[in-house]
Amino acid sequence: MRSRGARRDSDPTADAVRRVQRAYPQLYLACHVAHTTRRRDHGLSDRDSSVLAHLDELSPVNAGALAAHLGVGPSTVTEAIDRLAARGLVERVRRGRTVQLRITKAGIACMQASSVLDRDRVAAMIAAVPPRRRAAALRGLELLAAAARSVMAAGAG
Repeated sequence: MRSRGARRDSDPTADAVRRVQRAYPQLYLACHVAHTTRRRDHGLSDRDSSVLAHLDELSPVNAGALAAHLGVGPSTVTEAIDRLAARGLVERVRRGRTVQLRITKAGIACMQASSVLDRDRVAAMIAAVPPRRRAAALRGLELLAAAARSVMAAGAG
């Protein structure tokens, strides 16, 4: 709710920026957990957790496309995939001359357990959104995440 004297910014981009700046900290504070201990329990580095999260989104994907998506070199992705595959969190599936990477069920469980967002808190937040509006809310987050990746890939900001 805005104060009586507050005027809505006439620039739609500035208004959108302000709305994200207001909303994001609320999501973060509601769902964030201290994650350093949780990550140590699973033995995942920040990079490995990130690789799992991106594989969950992109699976199946080849290593080159995953490296490009993450903005890292192919050798970095290969090293991470080797570690994750050795733990049964990722599988390599040969398709003709290419190798597709897939996150396993164990990988999904590990990715969720190592997330900086508490699963139960996120579930409670989603449940608080009226059922008929959930898909739109989730799609909005996915669109912002895609835009964030695009901005990062372009090196902006």
